[in-house]
Amino acid sequence: MTLRERLVEYARLVRLDRPVGIYLLLWPTLWALWIAAGGWPPLDILLIFVAGVTLMRSAGCAINDFADRHIDAHVERTRSRPLARGSIRPFEAIAVFLILSAIAFVLVLFTNPLTVGFALVAVVLAATYPFMKRFHSLPQVHLGAAFAWAVPMAFTAVTNELPPPIAWLLFVTTLTWTVVYDTFYGMVDREYDLAIGVRSTAILFGEQDRLITGILQGLVWLGLYLVGQQAGFGGIYLGALGVVAILMFYQQFLIFDREPEACFRAFRNNHYLGLVVLAGMVADTSLGGG
Repeated sequence: MTLRERLVEYARLVRLDRPVGIYLLLWPTLWALWIAAGGWPPLDILLIFVAGVTLMRSAGCAINDFADRHIDAHVERTRSRPLARGSIRPFEAIAVFLILSAIAFVLVLFTNPLTVGFALVAVVLAATYPFMKRFHSLPQVHLGAAFAWAVPMAFTAVTNELPPPIAWLLFVTTLTWTVVYDTFYGMVDREYDLAIGVRSTAILFGEQDRLITGILQGLVWLGLYLVGQQAGFGGIYLGALGVVAILMFYQQFLIFDREPEACFRAFRNNHYLGLVVLAGMVADTSLGGG
């Protein structure tokens, strides 16, 4: 294998060809930075978190594929991944995870000691999530905590103080949102997961998956509304939440027949949901939505 071919395989390992996961992690991080700063966050903090999100999502993909290296080969959607095909060896995936996590941690050192402490928790969450599907039926909650942990980190980076209540409200909202869209993702592979014996909320919810994800979406919308109230956002942000509600109904429409490709589209659609929320925050602050 040439150097170029190996670099392409590494890029596929960390899903650089599928950046939707970066966006799903990035949007709540930017929500938190915007609220914590009361507008545009300091440029250095913004760049650190954008780079950190990209690095940690990539690191998470590497350790996830290491954990699933004996599973992915049996699932149609994942059997072409580098580890499943054998084009990358397991120790290489671990090395990629460690190197990317280390670079992300170095970036955090340019913030403040409080944020560094929070970053240690983030690394533990990212490293342990991929193995949770073997131990309990709520691995999506663990993933939600890993993704949402960027929220309190963003507040500490901007303010150098312990996160206020609004940060933890946004944390819980982000965690719940992650459970929703990762359940959609789990619905794509549900039959394979049942056959293999791994667990997920898609399996746990069973025939009640549409009802439960719908209820969780309602809680996410309520959380975003309450966050907006506490942050002082006005009419423009509320209009954005109207679009969010439409997107949530559309996602429920997509998963209605539980067709795998449509469920995957519902998962990907959440990228636009996160972008709409951020756009509402920015526009409301800049234009005055009160």
